[in-house]
Amino acid sequence: MTKKKGGGEESGFGGLFKGLADLIEKLGDLAEKGEALKKGEGEIHHRDVKGVYGFSVKVGLGDKGGKEVKVEPFGNVRRDETSGETVVQEIREPVVDVFEERDHTLVVAEMPGVSTEDVKLTIKDDLLTIYAEKKDKKYRKEILLPRAYPKEKMKMTCNNGILEIKCLL
Repeated sequence: MTKKKGGGEESGFGGLFKGLADLIEKLGDLAEKGEALKKGEGEIHHRDVKGVYGFSVKVGLGDKGGKEVKVEPFGNVRRDETSGETVVQEIREPVVDVFEERDHTLVVAEMPGVSTEDVKLTIKDDLLTIYAEKKDKKYRKEILLPRAYPKEKMKMTCNNGILEIKCLL
């Protein structure tokens, strides 16, 4: 491990995780203040550990003049609730967007390396769960839909790792 010049804080693998934890806190602060920071992502490679972390900030949501800000993390790097440490999980959380159209709701998820055959959908009322697994890539995401849809009204396509789920009315 190396020491930072002028400070006693360690860098390297442990310092990287601390930096990610600080980044997560900073994102929350930005969302509260409404400051602009649109998107960021990164990867962690250290021996047998491979992590992906990113976030998207959505501004202008809602009916109140577009002042709502939503910070959504993705990847497999998370802060452990009990210890406060940053950990790399086996299952990644994909980037997901939900679009409400006149006659359907479209859910778009970025899941590189998977195809339609690798994806499993479960729906309970208005909660859609996407799970995909292919070789060493695993993804899982729960999405709150604007309304309940029956599973038979969902059409799924996947092209180059971009999953589209069309929920028909």
